[in-house]
Amino acid sequence: MPTEQAVRLLIDEDRRAAAAALRESRPIARAAAALARTLESGGRVVFLGAGTSGRMGVLEAAECPPTFGVPPARLRAVMAGGRSAVFRGKEGAEDRDDRGEREGRKLGKADLLVGISASSVTPFVRGALQAARARGATTVLVTCAPGPGLRRVADIVIAIRSGPEVLTGSTRLKAGSATKAALNAITTAGMVRLGKAYENLMVDLERTNAKLEDRTRRIVAMAARVEIGEAARLLEAARGDVKTAIGMGRLGVAAAEARRRLRAARGHVRRALAAEARPRRPSARRSR
Repeated sequence: MPTEQAVRLLIDEDRRAAAAALRESRPIARAAAALARTLESGGRVVFLGAGTSGRMGVLEAAECPPTFGVPPARLRAVMAGGRSAVFRGKEGAEDRDDRGEREGRKLGKADLLVGISASSVTPFVRGALQAARARGATTVLVTCAPGPGLRRVADIVIAIRSGPEVLTGSTRLKAGSATKAALNAITTAGMVRLGKAYENLMVDLERTNAKLEDRTRRIVAMAARVEIGEAARLLEAARGDVKTAIGMGRLGVAAAEARRRLRAARGHVRRALAAEARPRRPSARRSR
């Protein structure tokens, strides 16, 4: 097969993987809602897996804190074989169900465990899910191998029918792409439910470098409907808090008042702005 034809085949199969993930939108939405409930109630979210599946979880856990302002301790990843296995494969680590059980026992009723296993039979993942369930944690299984009995493995099962790989058994290909699509949707939709987005803008991102400093100014400018210079001034007055700066710009109030309204709206910018626009009801008390 010519190289270009091989490339086209690989990319076309990835397209099919995304379509397969889309067909599981209902359980993915349930998982996103569970993630939002967990973080809102003060619980922890853990992504756990082995090999490619584990590395997908590591990506989600690494990227959510700067994107959505979630403390790293509240959303983290566990990889079979430990941290070094992220960069170099450790064969056999996925077969240790006892080590998975040990990780699962660290969770409790307030927590959420997302187990990621392309084959659905990885002992490390199954052990963790079983132990976490026994402790009362909410459990999710993300797999690309639908089969009987999976409902007994986790509370929510996302079973993506991604189909055979171009290279037989190489789940880093189509199964990996389908899994990444599902995890992206779980975390992003969950964060939207928590109010960490306004329209299509990230409003809880961390300003950790020059690129993100510039991005926060542009986000405030778009959301508050002001010029870049005014956005920078609002951010300075809001001590860098994007939501507060947006509230100040849109409502014409000081930082303290914008923060108060955001607290009343539980951090949702849209609700804070809508509350200002809602007409007040006349008092029921009659004058004497």
